[in-house]
Formats: sequence, structure tokens, C-alpha cells
Amino acid sequence: MLHEILLSLSGHPSPLLTADHSSPTSILSPPEKALLSSIDHLSNLHCQLLAHTSTIVASHQSSICQAVATAIRSTHLAAFQRKVLEVEDGILKKDARNVGAYNIVPLTAIVGEFSGWTRRMEWFLEVVEFMMRGNGGDKKCTGAMVIDRLCAAMQTGYVDIEEAALSLVTVAETAWLKQVSAWILYGRLPSFGREDFFVQVVEGDVYEVESKRELLPAFVSASTASSLLFIGRSLNHIRVKGISSASSPELDLLSSHLQQLSILKFPIDNANFSRVIASIRLSLSQTTLQKLLPLSRVTEILSLLREFFLLGRGEFAIALITETDDKIRSRWRRSDNLAYEKRDGLGNIVVKDGEVSAILARTWAAMGSLQGEHEEDQDEDELLELARDLVQLILVKGTSTPSSKGNSSPQATSNIASTPFRNLLLSVPVSLTLHIPSPLDLFLTLGDVQSYSSINAYLLSIHRAHLRLTDLWKITSLRRDHPAPPGPPYGSSTVGRSKVLTIRERMKERSEAMRSVWATSSAAVFFLGETEAYLQGEVVQGTWLGFKNWLIGETESRPTSSKSLTEDDEDIWLKAGRELTTTSTNHTHDPQSLADAHRRYISALATSLLLTNSSFTDPLYHLLQQIDHLVALVHRVHSIWQSLDLEADEGVVDAFSDFHKEEKDVKEQLVVIAQRVKSAIEELVRSLRDIDQEKEGWDSGFAELVLGEEGAYVPAKVGRVDRLLMKLDFGGWFDNGKRGGDDPDGLYESDDE
Repeated sequence: MLHEILLSLSGHPSPLLTADHSSPTSILSPPEKALLSSIDHLSNLHCQLLAHTSTIVASHQSSICQAVATAIRSTHLAAFQRKVLEVEDGILKKDARNVGAYNIVPLTAIVGEFSGWTRRMEWFLEVVEFMMRGNGGDKKCTGAMVIDRLCAAMQTGYVDIEEAALSLVTVAETAWLKQVSAWILYGRLPSFGREDFFVQVVEGDVYEVESKRELLPAFVSASTASSLLFIGRSLNHIRVKGISSASSPELDLLSSHLQQLSILKFPIDNANFSRVIASIRLSLSQTTLQKLLPLSRVTEILSLLREFFLLGRGEFAIALITETDDKIRSRWRRSDNLAYEKRDGLGNIVVKDGEVSAILARTWAAMGSLQGEHEEDQDEDELLELARDLVQLILVKGTSTPSSKGNSSPQATSNIASTPFRNLLLSVPVSLTLHIPSPLDLFLTLGDVQSYSSINAYLLSIHRAHLRLTDLWKITSLRRDHPAPPGPPYGSSTVGRSKVLTIRERMKERSEAMRSVWATSSAAVFFLGETEAYLQGEVVQGTWLGFKNWLIGETESRPTSSKSLTEDDEDIWLKAGRELTTTSTNHTHDPQSLADAHRRYISALATSLLLTNSSFTDPLYHLLQQIDHLVALVHRVHSIWQSLDLEADEGVVDAFSDFHKEEKDVKEQLVVIAQRVKSAIEELVRSLRDIDQEKEGWDSGFAELVLGEEGAYVPAKVGRVDRLLMKLDFGGWFDNGKRGGDDPDGLYESDDE
């Protein structure tokens, strides 16, 4: 019987324990059954652990889970097996602890020897089953999940469980640290268990990696994860681009980096791990990356983004809008010809990638002709040539909205609204993008470029609508026309005078029909002009200047107050705090700090531009659509009136067109669209008031006190919405239309007012 018990505890099922002893004729007494049940439970735990650990070691995708399973099998189960052999050896040697008088071995003594193992074996089985099934559902167990679970198990009140958890945590974190070491020392992804590593390759034509937060243990903070990703990306960039050599500084620092990693103690502490990673990042940045990515190149590419994506160079925006409008008009003329010639040829007018690229090429040609007039500014020539090489205008396939990639830090996520402003430029989704050259991709990511593209489409659509509305005033004959009488003798005759009166009456009627259109257009021009001045002059320029000053090392304190205080009553310390001081520092920013600051800059810019508020962007997109419709109708009614004038004055008749019916339809549409534009402006002003009310109380216009790393970039607070609202004062224009009086345009006030 003792032999069967010891064999079953060693992992070999015994019939003595597996048989059913519930019958009255059983050879075992009830106390023996109770004692053997605990032995049977422990034997089953041992057998299940042996089977499960073998399965995990052979087939699990996580190398950390395999290491933990191997540690359970080779360390703890081996210790249990040694305990079985120790008990067997004591029985054979007739040790007094196990063997009593007359060489009797009490069953209680055997059970007592293994009583301390039951809780540990049950806990081991829980850990192993967790590694096999994960959190339930389709989500498999990862190395980070195992590390977090083992670290939580160390907080138990049982000493034996705490010691076992500590040993397994050491094994799991050692396996994880080996994977991390390969990434931060050589820039290589692990050869085995790559699916379980927190750095994953993004699918696409360009090699790009991102950080998966769910694959990181809890002791790794977000900033440390960003530093880990940056270090590995930088080393991988150096290795792939062939920049590294036998005397590369990053190879010289390998021993010191290994020494810093070796001082980490298990379980790994968040503060110590962050300190070691920050030290490795700084040493790498101050040696290799500082030479690879000088500040001059960073400033150059950021200036390019400011000039061409944020419309700092206005002639580029005007040239691009002009070329796209010409392309749209030519395509409509082509579609008219195809409609007459061959109906199935309409499919040929779909916009293609080559045509979009040709638009940008003609834009560069127009920019070059303008640049030739100012040959003295060579810096702009160099920036223009760089933009010609890097900036691209592409068709956007699908309906996905630009978003930040996973390698961007969480605090840099701008949450740009999904309003499709990119559809307005060419009537199809187009986007201005940038090819990121090496080594600028160390701090500039695809997610950053997509954010710039969204901001560019937003600003460009507003500027385009403003230009199209102001171009209506160039149609002089439509805006004001007072026909002069013909020369004598025809002008002095009765027929001549009646004809002049008829023409003037016709023009007066048309002027009255266009009155509400001109009033609405003027209000829309005023709204777009003030909004564009606010977005460009205050928000974009102010945010860019603050970021540029931080980049080149110039910091400014807050300006002096506008209130004049007497020197006698003023505290000298308060006076010194308000003085404008500019300090220049020679501090150079490492690429990781540049990347983090740049993402904070993009996030602050998108927020200040109101691009993150869908309650503002959606009505604005509706307004821009209605403005395009209004402009198209005005041009259409102008061409109809020209045709009617030819028909009435010169007798030129178009037998295929009914211009009188078209004139009536277009006039009705003009009234409807003008009212829609007015309603859209009113809704936008209401939305701005709501946004201002939401920000009231915390957005005081002064810089916030931010607790963070010394010298870190803090975006300046610019662009207060209440300042824009003070300019957008339309008087009683919105109320006039609601009263339904005789003056729906709001041009005149009634007599009782």
C-alpha cells in the first residue's frame, strides 16, 4: 500500500487510489478513505501539472509562458519529487519520523509530510491553466498577462505562495528582459515569440513598428514604453540603412548598456526600470543620434510643414486651389462633350492618380514662376525645392480617417474629427502628404503626417470657400449694371428710349432677385474672413512660434500686464515676474524628446483649431458645401441671363434650351441655398458660443503650471474662442429672417426700429 501511495505521488496513477471504495465491503476504513482522498487529490494535481507544463513548453506561442512552465516543472515539481524520494528513503531507513513501533508506518505521518504541498500545487495548477486558456474567450494568454498575475500573487498572505510566486516572477521577467535587451541593444525583434512581444510590425509597404500596450507588463509606464520603442527603432534604422560600422558609437556603448540592465533586481521596479531605460536613451541620443539627426534638419522639415501644410506660404494654397478649380472646370466641359458624343464614355472622367499628381506639378510650376520674381531670397528657394521633392498630392482610397499610429504616445493623440474636408478640394478624397526621408523618420511618423494632412484639408477648404465667394464680386455686370442709352439718332428715338427703359427694368428686376444672395454672400465672406484670420493669425502662428522657440532654445516669460500700476504700490517680485525676458540655452533635444514635443504640438494645434470638436466641424463642412452650391448657382444664373440678353437684344436663339424655365428654377434654388447658408452660419456661431461656455472657468489665457520633466515642451495657450465671437457680430441679421418681414436680407431696418 505504501508503495502504491508513493508511486501515485510521483505522477503514476495507482488503482488503489482511483478505485471506488464507497461500498460497505471495502477493505479501507472511513479514516483511511479520508486520508487517501487527500493523497489522491495531490497525485491528481501532480499528474495534471506534468501534462499541462509539457503542452505549454511544446506548443505555446509565448516564450515567457514556456519559461514559467519549464520553471514549474524543473524547479517546483522536481522539489516535490525529491520530497517523495526523501519520504521513501526515511521509511526504508526506518526513520522515527515516519516509522513507529513494530515497524508500523502510520498513514497520518505520510499525509502529514505532504500537507504543505497541497496549497502550492493547487496554485501552480491555477497558473498553468491560466497560461493555457488566458482570460477566457478568444484572447490567448500573453507573457505580460502572466507577469502581472504572478506579481499580484506575491501580495498573498501565504508565505509559501509568495516564495513560489517570487521565483516564477524572476523567471518570467528574466525571459521578458532578454527579449527587450535584443531590441534596445541591437534593434532586433525576438526570433521566437515575436507575436508575444510588445513591438509589432505594421502591415504596409513601408516598414513601420508600433507599440502594443496590452503586451506590456504593468510596471512599464507609457513614457518608458515610448522610449523602448524609440531606442529599438533608432538602432534598427541605423542597422537597416547601413549607417553602422565597426567603430560605431552605439557598439561602443553596448557594454555600459548591458551593465545598466544587469543591475536591475527582480521583481522589476517601475522607477528603477524607467531610470535605466532613460539613461540608455540619453546616452544613445547624445552620441550616435545627435550626429545622425542634427537640429538644422529638424528645423528645416518643420518649417516645410508650417509653410506648405499649415498654409504659412499663402501663394502655395492659392496656386493649388486655382489648379484644382481649373481641373474641375475642364472635366465638366469634357463630360458635356462626352454626353453628346458617346454616353458610355462618361466613365472616362473619373479622377485618376496621374491627374492628381499633374495638378501638384502645375502648382509647383506656378510657384516657380512666382519665386523667380524674388531671387534675392535663396532660403525660400531651398525650401521650395525640398517641398517639391517630398510633398505629394494623392487620392485617398477607402473611407478610413486619418488617425495616429500605435507608436504615438497616448498624450499625443489628437482625436481629430472625422469630418471629410478632404472631399472639398477636388470633389474626391485627396490628401496632401509627405514622404518622410531618412533619418527624419526617427521623430516624424506616418501618424504625424496624417494629422498634418487633416489640418491642411481643414484650413485649405476654408480658404478655398473664402476665395470662391470673393471671386463673385469680380462679375461686375451681375453686381451692378445701369445700361446707357445708345448713341444718336437711335437713342433719341422713341424705340431707342423704350428699349433702354426695358433693359433698365430688366436689370432692376435681376438686381432685386440677387439682393438676398449678395447679402448672404457678404455675411459669409465676413464669417470666413474672421474665422480664417483667427485660425491662421492667432492659433497656427502663435502655436508655431511657441514650439519654434522651445526647439531652438529660446524661452519667453509671460508678457507684462496691460494694467499700469504705480511703482510705489507694486511688489518688486511681481514686477520682475511680469517683465519680458528671453533666454537662450544651448540645450539640445534628443530625438525622443523632439518626437514627444512634436506630438504635443500637433495635439494642441488641432485642439485650438477646433478640429477636435465635431459639433463645430460638421456644421462648418455643411456651410462649405452650401457655399460651393451657391457659387455654382450664381455662375449659372449669370450665364442664363447672358443667353437671355442675346436672345432678347440680338435675336440669338438656342432651340435646345429653355432659359426662362431654367431662370425660374435657378432663382428658386438661389433663395433656398442662401437661406441654408444663413442658417449654417447661425448654427456655427451658436456652436462657438457653446464651446466658449464649456471652456469658461479654466481657459483664462495664461500658461498653465504643468508638473513634468524640466525643459519639456508645454504648448502655449492661444486662440481664445471668445475673441473670435466678439468679431462675429451680425447684429439683427439672424432675427430679421425669423420675423418674416419685408426685409429678409437684413440690409435695412424697419421704420419703427
